[in-house]
Amino acid sequence: MATVGNLFILSAPSGAGKSSLINALLADQSKRAMQLSVSHTTRQPREGEVDGTHYHFVTVEAFKTQIDNGHFYEWAEVFGNYYGTSEVAIDEQLAKGIDVFLDIDWQGAQQVRAKKPDVSTIFICPPSTEELEKRLKGRGQDSDEVIQHRMSQAKSECSHYHEFDYIIVNDDFEQALTDLKTIVEAKRLKQSQQAEKHQLLFKDLLAND
Repeated sequence: MATVGNLFILSAPSGAGKSSLINALLADQSKRAMQLSVSHTTRQPREGEVDGTHYHFVTVEAFKTQIDNGHFYEWAEVFGNYYGTSEVAIDEQLAKGIDVFLDIDWQGAQQVRAKKPDVSTIFICPPSTEELEKRLKGRGQDSDEVIQHRMSQAKSECSHYHEFDYIIVNDDFEQALTDLKTIVEAKRLKQSQQAEKHQLLFKDLLAND
C-alpha cells in the first residue's frame, strides 16, 4: 500500500518570513515529494501569473457551485473576490504520497481543521514587534499607512497562536528552517505513518517461527 501524504498548514502575519521558509523547504525534495497547494480564485490574473501555477482562475459562478457542492476545505471572500482550497485537488495529491502545504490564515485553518482533524498546523511568529516593522519597512513596497495596517493585522493573527500545533519563532532563518523540517519529519515518523509504510517489515518481525 502506498504511503499517504501529510497535510500541513502554515500561517503567519505578513513579514514573519513564512513564504521564504516554505520556498526553502520545498527546494529539498530528496526524501519525499512536497508541494504548495494552488488555490482557486475568482479574481483576474495579474501580469505574469499562470493558471494552475499561481492560482486556478475560475468564474464566480463556478466557484459558488463548488461552494454549494462542498468542494472546498476552506474559502473566503476578500475585497469582492473569492479564494478557496479545493478538497478534491488536495486529497488527490495526498493519495499519491505527496505532502501538501497550505499557506492560509487562522480563519482558513479553522475551516480545514473542522474537515480534516489530523492536519498539522504551524504558526510562524516574528521575534518581536520591532523586528516585524523593520522587515515590513525593509521591503520598500508599502506606504507607512499600509505598514501600520499590516502591523494591526499582525496583532490579530498572533492572537490566535494558541490554536496551532506548533510555533516557530523566525529570529534566525536557518534555525527556523531546521525547526520546520523537524516538524515535517516528525509527522512522517508517527506510528501510523511508519506502520503503513513498513507493513512487510512488521509482518516479518512478528511472524511465528
